Amino acid sequence: MSSRGSTLTPVDDYLTGLSRALPGPRRRKADLLAEARDHLVDATEAFEADGLDRDNAEREAVADFGELDEVAPGYRAELAVSQGRRTAVMLCLVLCAQPLVWKEGLWGWNQDVVEPNPVGTFLGQIVEVVGGLAMAGAFLAVIAAGIGMRYPVVRDRVSRMTAVFALVSSVLVSLIGTGMGITSSHPNQVADFGAVGGFVVLPLLVVAISAGRCLRLARA
Repeated sequence: MSSRGSTLTPVDDYLTGLSRALPGPRRRKADLLAEARDHLVDATEAFEADGLDRDNAEREAVADFGELDEVAPGYRAELAVSQGRRTAVMLCLVLCAQPLVWKEGLWGWNQDVVEPNPVGTFLGQIVEVVGGLAMAGAFLAVIAAGIGMRYPVVRDRVSRMTAVFALVSSVLVSLIGTGMGITSSHPNQVADFGAVGGFVVLPLLVVAISAGRCLRLARA
């Protein structure tokens, strides 16, 4: 872990490498890097107190902290939990908004309601069930992510499960929402498609992207 050819100190050089090895939520990543820096600074001061100069003290502190390929996986696991919790919260918020978005007669684009299409009615009932289950699952995932920060046995599993659950929920709700737009009985079907795209598919695409990031972190 040499800083030769660089103006960075051994500690700075190590933390730069660690930062590059850790994709994920910025705030949590910054917290983890700050904790690592504090540990390295404390270790450096301890080695200096034993008589080493600053540069060698930092090198010893870095060596004690561990090689990047040994340390980074643990940090990525914590970032995966944070990403999973963020994904679950996003999924819950998107789904909680859907009853308000689709309430008949509430918005200008669905004021003129005609005789409901049986297929659309069926899909509406299905999406209520799927959406309700997805919201409940997302809420449980948020709780599990909080527990996972404290218990490694949970942490190792909750991130991947949350990511897969969010991906499946996003795809199912998006497909059902698209089907509702296609079978809509509203006169202005173009507005229906706009609502599906803007309030269902696009937000759930963002959730799916977040879930994909979580899955990559969990597999790293």
